[in-house]
Amino acid sequence: MNLKKLMLCLMLVSIAVSALACHHQGTAAQGSRAASAEHVRTLPMQGLPVVRQVVEAAIEQTHYTSRYDAAYAQLDYPGGDVPLDRGACTDVIVRAFRKGGVDLQQSVHEDMSRDFAAYPQTWGLPKPDSNIDHRRVPNLMTYFKREGKALPVTASGKDYLPGDVVTWDLNGLGLSHTGMVTNLWSDDTQNYLIVHNIGAGAKIENVLFAWHITGHYRYF
Repeated sequence: MNLKKLMLCLMLVSIAVSALACHHQGTAAQGSRAASAEHVRTLPMQGLPVVRQVVEAAIEQTHYTSRYDAAYAQLDYPGGDVPLDRGACTDVIVRAFRKGGVDLQQSVHEDMSRDFAAYPQTWGLPKPDSNIDHRRVPNLMTYFKREGKALPVTASGKDYLPGDVVTWDLNGLGLSHTGMVTNLWSDDTQNYLIVHNIGAGAKIENVLFAWHITGHYRYF
């Protein structure tokens, strides 16, 4: 290839890259406009001060938990945690509850030790495991229900208040997920936004009714 043809190829590549960058910028701008089109307000949190602590702790995770990682890990006990830059959906709940003075790792482990048969036997474990039990959605659901914290599942957004824990079936086949209700209210859909980690770190999104709700819990 002579110099003239080489220069022509380089110029064409430069034009293509510039066009692609403009497309991405335009797409991002459209996404930003779409997000801003939803009317979201921060509403005051009523009730116990601990609810504010827990919700703020959940929202705070959006600043540092950037990865999804549900892998088994050896944890300290009590108070054990995986690195703060990662975690599963359950870790959002566990970390937030700890700021409210409740260590779900310890609470779930102690309850499972008292009555292991009351919990799902899905994973074929012979006994409780404090490294992983509290990081599994069905176990949290069982614990909250045994503690008398379950509320009715409804189709009204106003029934789900800041600090509530919600669980979903993502695919109709039992793929479980969980998140916490924040105090960010959508005027468009008339419900609070959810903080959760479904694959790209902790995010605040309007997903309360995105999937089939399987549980609604108010611990505090």
